[in-house]
Amino acid sequence: MIRVMLADDHLLFRQGLRRLLEPEPDIEVVGEANDGLEVQRMVAQLKPDVVLMDLSMSLVDGISATREIVRQWPDTKVVVLSMHAEEGYLFQALQAGAVGYVLKSAPADQVIAAVRAAAAGGGVIALELTPKILTEFRRMASKLGVEEGLGQLSEVEIKLLQLLAAGLTNKEIAARLCIAESTVKNRLSVVFQKIQVADRTQAAIYAITHGLAPVGEPAP
Repeated sequence: MIRVMLADDHLLFRQGLRRLLEPEPDIEVVGEANDGLEVQRMVAQLKPDVVLMDLSMSLVDGISATREIVRQWPDTKVVVLSMHAEEGYLFQALQAGAVGYVLKSAPADQVIAAVRAAAAGGGVIALELTPKILTEFRRMASKLGVEEGLGQLSEVEIKLLQLLAAGLTNKEIAARLCIAESTVKNRLSVVFQKIQVADRTQAAIYAITHGLAPVGEPAP
């Protein structure tokens, strides 16, 4: 069962989210918070698997709350659910440690898919925002040089990056490579350190911008 918390300062919107999620057989809404400070207190108590986080809240905003949750309770994954489609908000959320960014205008099935992906160790970015991410990371890659960072990776580590960028979970990667899921998790942590990224979303974008998983093509 995926334990989900809702963080939004609009009661009506939270009620709508609860009605959307509760019928799903694998999802349980365990709590609601109306500001960024309250959501931190409730995460400490309830230890949810996923938090659906609004950005514009009183007392403590969603970016700051995400940063603290990721720092103090790394097993809890944050998916931002926001009305803001500007890339500035997206990049701030990713830098704070969010594993997903979905627009409030998205269809219901995208929100549900984002919750499941986050709980499984993956991430979802709104399709409307993907070009903005790729543009920014290609710009960064052009400054750093394509080979920088890649030279530190072994053949197995490159394969891990490719499979991660293709959207596979740790369990799926483990099955593909015939290794333990815990081994995948440990090796990915080493890869993240080598290429200096904070999470799976950044690692996937790094792989794409460095030619390991071209957009529109499945990873080998």
